[in-house]
Amino acid sequence: MSRSPAPLARRLFDRGSWPEARYVASALRTETVGGALLLGAALLALLWANSPWQEAYSTLRDTRVGPSALHLDLSLAQWASDGLLAVFFLVAGIELKREFTTGDLADRSRAVVPVVAAACGVAVPALLFTLVAVTRGADGDVLRGWAVPTATDIAFALAVLAVISTHLPSALRSFLLTLAVVDDLIAITIIAVFYTDELAVVPLVLALVPLALFTLMLRVGCRAPRWRPLLHHPLVLAVPALAAWALVHAGGIHATVAGVLLGLSVPVARDGLGRDGHSLAETMEHRLRPWSAGIAVPVFAFFAAGVRVVGGGLGEALSDVVVLAVVVGLVLGKALGVLGGTWAVARFTRAELDDDLAWSDVAGLSLLAGVGFTVSLLIGELAYGPGSPRDEHVKLAVLLGSLLAALLAAVVLRRRNRHYRLVEEREGVDDDGDGVPDVYRRTPDAGCQ
Repeated sequence: MSRSPAPLARRLFDRGSWPEARYVASALRTETVGGALLLGAALLALLWANSPWQEAYSTLRDTRVGPSALHLDLSLAQWASDGLLAVFFLVAGIELKREFTTGDLADRSRAVVPVVAAACGVAVPALLFTLVAVTRGADGDVLRGWAVPTATDIAFALAVLAVISTHLPSALRSFLLTLAVVDDLIAITIIAVFYTDELAVVPLVLALVPLALFTLMLRVGCRAPRWRPLLHHPLVLAVPALAAWALVHAGGIHATVAGVLLGLSVPVARDGLGRDGHSLAETMEHRLRPWSAGIAVPVFAFFAAGVRVVGGGLGEALSDVVVLAVVVGLVLGKALGVLGGTWAVARFTRAELDDDLAWSDVAGLSLLAGVGFTVSLLIGELAYGPGSPRDEHVKLAVLLGSLLAALLAAVVLRRRNRHYRLVEEREGVDDDGDGVPDVYRRTPDAGCQ
């Protein structure tokens, strides 16, 4: 007696929809350019900090500006980490909400893969950091940096992809993009919970007022077209946004948390606000992403990456256990965590890897997730204090670990480069002339959220 065929298993990293592929391609172009600028800014800082003019770099970095009465008498380096990075996390918040509300990852069966991979990609590096530190007899001060190797820098990672000219399928690139957004969210949660020493309750409660006003202005503008030009004007929206940022900063929580909260409040429904039918979230993200990738992150990198390695600085840093712990966490921990999390989803569910892919693709992507920079440097500052000797060592460790992870990922992914280029040439055709490659399936737009 014959058995009925088993239902088809869900595919990991299938192509998804054409709208999502277009969105990912657009985001990747901006982030790749931003990654090149980030790399250039970091190299400039390293060269300047190790030149005969390093005092000028330190003076510029430590120059303080801002009103002291509002607790905003900050150095330029602090303005970069507390202020400019809020723009980076604002974009991350919008992107996260869009991905899980109207993007392909609104399908929970799709979302489970990057979420599990991101969670494992945070947990395993943290465990390895702690294990290395404890086995080397480190004290509690070293253990404060357990979260340093947990974050992936998407701009830096995509810059590496651009350099090695890989033709990874959009589904894998989307996975990398979503993975970085999710672990950014985990990282900002870690910052808020574990790296907040003293809370000022009154400013935090007051921050809810401008945050609610920001949300209300966006939603009223969506529903009342005649008020939209006023309520959605960037300068008008900036007033409650800056107020929320300042109050969160005064409340003792890192101000970038305000960026995430503001991003999550942006409506993502495709309600035809623009002539091209883009949602408000897509429009805001399109306008903000170049500022984030092209200015905010490179400026932060310039002020954060200026670690001095000449004159004995390198030898002193390499003797610090925190350097080994961070490098092991980024290179080994990220790879094991992301690859292990993805494998676990395939092993313990009905999911299977898409027929067009190989596990070596996932391994290469997992290594690339070890490219940590922006958030890793930020956590290092919070853990050990900006400008402290150990903070300088963390900067060097992040640079070394990211470089090693990028080189190993390039070795793995270059092997698949020619294969995917041939696949794109063969399958990226549009026989019916509708502007959509025939390999993509059409999916209806998501409803209002």
